[in-house]
Amino acid sequence: MKHLNIYHKIAALLSILVLSFQSNAQQDPQFTQYMYNMSVINPAYATANEDILNLGGHYRTQWVGLEGAPKTGSFFAHTPINDKIEMGISFTNDNIGDVVNENNIFADFAYVLPVGLESKLSLGLKAGFTFFDATFDGFILQSGNQTTDVAFNENITKAFPNLGIGAFLFTDNYYLGLSAPNMLTTKHIETENGVKATGVQSVHYFFTGGYVFDINEKLKLKPAFMAKAVSGAPLALDVTANVLINEKLEAGLGYRLGDAVSALVNFRISPDLRIGYSYDYTTSNLGSFNSGSHEIFILFDVDLFGFKKGYDRSPRFF
Repeated sequence: MKHLNIYHKIAALLSILVLSFQSNAQQDPQFTQYMYNMSVINPAYATANEDILNLGGHYRTQWVGLEGAPKTGSFFAHTPINDKIEMGISFTNDNIGDVVNENNIFADFAYVLPVGLESKLSLGLKAGFTFFDATFDGFILQSGNQTTDVAFNENITKAFPNLGIGAFLFTDNYYLGLSAPNMLTTKHIETENGVKATGVQSVHYFFTGGYVFDINEKLKLKPAFMAKAVSGAPLALDVTANVLINEKLEAGLGYRLGDAVSALVNFRISPDLRIGYSYDYTTSNLGSFNSGSHEIFILFDVDLFGFKKGYDRSPRFF
């Protein structure tokens, strides 16, 4: 069993847990490039691009240099079944200090309705399970002393069913989304060994939007926003503004209210493949204790039947 310095380890872990569960309303994983990870937060996300299987993966390491800081990975896959039904799966892993580990596995169903000549409204349902683990192996109160606090006597492993709902209004040039990806409130930690400690998974509400402004044939401006609300915490707001050049290179800036400023870039390597990176500079009081946050993503579109080739097909802006 690995011996750890209990003083800085527990202090760091509890600080991260408090910041994650309370002040930043970050029980649900946080992503700077949310516009390319919509399936995770909104089951109604749809492209209505038939015969195309959309695959995506994100990885985020947050507050680098701060012990116990979160690391989050996600994967999604979705495709239209016909002109009205789109289905998919999503997986998210959220790890805090190699102690708290949460996995979310969901299946998504979206029903798409035309609401105008170009706009469509998608209504979605998400269903799956959350697997929560807290591993206290290695927590030693004092060097050479095997006595442990009763609060850390036993590891915790629990599984919870969950449901999510969402709505997504979109065209080729804009989208608006409203969702609650985890509707069932659960308790992760209950009273054990005479110690009362609870970690309640609260319902998070997301409101998202984005637009593509055609500046000219080679240049587009893509502003976007995401507002996140949860009971007992202040509203979290992300805003970004990207410039898309030749429908291949995209770069921009972002701001998370009271938390960070961001730089974002991504490149469309081929008609089917896009990769991206973002860096967050922390502006809160945590900025003195970390060197920022890094995030990468990869998007891959599979043409299932080989009917749509080249850059002339409808681009995937979001």
